[in-house]
Amino acid sequence: MNVEETIPAALDGERLDRIVALIADISRSEARQLIEAGGATVDGVAAPSGKVRLAEGQTVGVDLSKVPEEQFPRADSSVEVPVVHEDGDVIVVNKPVGLVVHPAAGHGTGTLVNGLLARYPEIAAVGQPLRPGIVHRLDAGTSGLMVVARSAAAYDSLVAAMSDHSVHREYLALAWGHFDSVSGVVDADIGRDPRDPMKMAVVRDGKWARTHFEVVDAFDSPADLSLVRCRLETGRTHQIRVHLAAVGHPVVGDATYGGARSSLRSPRPLLHAARLGFVHPVTGDEMEFEAAVPSDMATIIASCGRTPGG
Repeated sequence: MNVEETIPAALDGERLDRIVALIADISRSEARQLIEAGGATVDGVAAPSGKVRLAEGQTVGVDLSKVPEEQFPRADSSVEVPVVHEDGDVIVVNKPVGLVVHPAAGHGTGTLVNGLLARYPEIAAVGQPLRPGIVHRLDAGTSGLMVVARSAAAYDSLVAAMSDHSVHREYLALAWGHFDSVSGVVDADIGRDPRDPMKMAVVRDGKWARTHFEVVDAFDSPADLSLVRCRLETGRTHQIRVHLAAVGHPVVGDATYGGARSSLRSPRPLLHAARLGFVHPVTGDEMEFEAAVPSDMATIIASCGRTPGG
């Protein structure tokens, strides 16, 4: 499979190996191997080296079939997996803050998948070999509920349920500012930010994305803040973070999307997957789970309040 991308202004002057790493979602060393194997072109001409620097407007082609084969993730019993529910087909976990979901460039070990494989070795044969059992993800800095498939039948059913938006996913976020309305919908397409391919953004040619929100509480100390319940209708990368930032209310602590401010500091975006609901893929039972916000987020919320007369 070949992928072509045009260099945006944000990547003008960057080395080819970095560009290829971004396009193929691989490490820089893997990108260099791919280039050496003849898997990259610049303006239609094979690139001999990853050291060449590119200019805005040039076109890079990547042959994904030449991506170096990755090693399958291995079991790691040192990774703690907080399990909320388990049966023969599904596992529901309450992912801690800071835990990466599956191995990727820069995070080959110590992930949720590594811990799951130690506890449930059978999931190695479920779904995609490099992310076994995984049907949806949470960012490393986001805590909360995830469902993992333990059987092939469950995997196929849950992937289909995610695709037709029948899985209920509800998040709590502490966001900057006061909303004009106590509830609403953000309906805006999301794709790669043309100014920074490492970020997502609301873009005209992105993928359809819709987030429902409801203000749970509002504060004016230590700043104007809102505790917001968000329900995903779709599940795009960074969707809640991008949508809240797009309407002027970025998530507190989210340095990527404008939420890192001095009046209230947090080392991570204060976003938590609080509720999860789905139809059991085998029994047909309605499954509902809820997870309290973790202590770091609870402490910050508890420090917020209203000034006298506010």
